[in-house]
Amino acid sequence: MSDPHDVDVIVVGAGFAGVTAARELRRQGHRVLVLEARDRIGGRTWTDTRLGRDLEMGGTWVHWIQPHTWAELTRYGIGVVPSPAPVRGYWISGGTVHSGTADDLLGVIDRGMAASTAEALSYFPQPYQPLLGGERLAEVDGLSIRQKLEQLGLGAEEFDAVEGMWATNFSGRTEDGGYAQGLRWCALAGGSWQLMFEACATYKVVGGTRRLIEAMAADAGVEIRTNTRVVSVSQDDGGATLTLQDGSVLTAAAAVVTLPLDVLDSVTFDPPLSEGKRRAAHQGQASQGVKVWARLRGEFEPFVALAPGSAPLTLCQVEYAEDGETIVVAFGSVSDRVDGTDRAAVQQALRQWLPDVEVLEVASHDWVADDLSGETWPMQRAGQLTGALGELQRPEGRVVIAGSDYADGWAGFIDGAIESGMRAGRDVHALLTSVATVPADDPTLAPS
Repeated sequence: MSDPHDVDVIVVGAGFAGVTAARELRRQGHRVLVLEARDRIGGRTWTDTRLGRDLEMGGTWVHWIQPHTWAELTRYGIGVVPSPAPVRGYWISGGTVHSGTADDLLGVIDRGMAASTAEALSYFPQPYQPLLGGERLAEVDGLSIRQKLEQLGLGAEEFDAVEGMWATNFSGRTEDGGYAQGLRWCALAGGSWQLMFEACATYKVVGGTRRLIEAMAADAGVEIRTNTRVVSVSQDDGGATLTLQDGSVLTAAAAVVTLPLDVLDSVTFDPPLSEGKRRAAHQGQASQGVKVWARLRGEFEPFVALAPGSAPLTLCQVEYAEDGETIVVAFGSVSDRVDGTDRAAVQQALRQWLPDVEVLEVASHDWVADDLSGETWPMQRAGQLTGALGELQRPEGRVVIAGSDYADGWAGFIDGAIESGMRAGRDVHALLTSVATVPADDPTLAPS
């Protein structure tokens, strides 16, 4: 009897979650096809040649406390390289620029960072079971990170620096970012905000994130069709049907959809996704920021700079300095406040810390305006952990949603995407291999 489907599983999206799910399902013997709307794989990780170097336009840093990523790096023999350790520190409070050593800046933020993460292990004693706290967790999940900071009694200088740090972490306004999301990150780092900071911005993949995703895709051994956009997913008891932008149709026994939360509703689902999933997608993530690379005239001593969340750029650090030039990477919490592709605008924003800096060239990608992402790295709003995560993870018939947005652990990182992709692969394999059991007292089994 011929198979009624084109393949067993169609995976929508070739980021780390999609490629992981495809690889795991292929290893289980399923026929898998990956459809990617972009002209490349990687999703919100993208190593591109800009400013004369291979630069990460999206996700960048990894760490050995991120177990899924570290396992993949080990599997493929890929190492990491550190960003330069900052020597100088700059921070802004009340419109005034302060400067000192990098340790001086860490001293300014230490009390506020420690106090804002002190409850991490209390609420997340097992951080890969983020909903373990139950009703107690729901109460704290209603707080924004800014509300928590305002409860700490910090001095003005401390508050501005710590608030800028959290605005950078959330890639969004601290009024929107969920306090519980900050605690999740810190719990995953053993309750240490310093280790959390190290995991966020210290070690890069040798050869770039492109090297890792390409190694995983090659190992998966499945067909990946780029420039192929899915516009609708319908399902019934017999399988899933996906309609592409060109009008063609593909069928599978099941589908894995790895769209970010902010663009989850860009695909039509029939029957519609649950009300809880649709409500979360309509609300979207807190991450609406910007990432900018800039090439500066002159070689700067490695520095890290912070500014309050209301500034166009909230954090900047040196990544490369040689041949009379410096390349820095900077972040802002609201993408509309600075055009990362406008050299003059970026120069003006950097001059809040370095009044005489000359920007020669810039590079950026607007992930918020990108209709395939709608957000930067995923960060939950207040209330979304207890109000949406469990429902977003729940399979809908023959459709499973995956991605860093829906991770139990390092949501917002490559690690979360890999973790979620593994879970999706496991869920779909269970679906495709389940055998309906017949009750022992089924009358149809009685002798005639």
